[in-house]
Amino acid sequence: MKILTGNDLKSGAVIWWDGENWSSHVDCALDVGEQGPEILAREEALRRVNVPYIIEAERTEDGVRPAHIKDRVRAVGPTVRPDLTLDPQNTDALDWVI
Repeated sequence: MKILTGNDLKSGAVIWWDGENWSSHVDCALDVGEQGPEILAREEALRRVNVPYIIEAERTEDGVRPAHIKDRVRAVGPTVRPDLTLDPQNTDALDWVI
């Protein structure tokens, strides 16, 4: 599957395209298929996202998992400070990063 990611213009937070808007949760990411470049061009022109790009991912029973480690880290948050991840109560959140 192909998903879109980038950074929020106001906060700098990592965001994921959910089909209608941008979400801070990778599990909301939608498979954009071949429409990725078209969506990126539109969203970037609307100034709703900074440096958007297309990545490979897979949907598992545990949620959407980016294929590349860089984007896995971006999806979860800092690996050296689990208390700063998007879900600090989930102690297993970093298990799928590496």
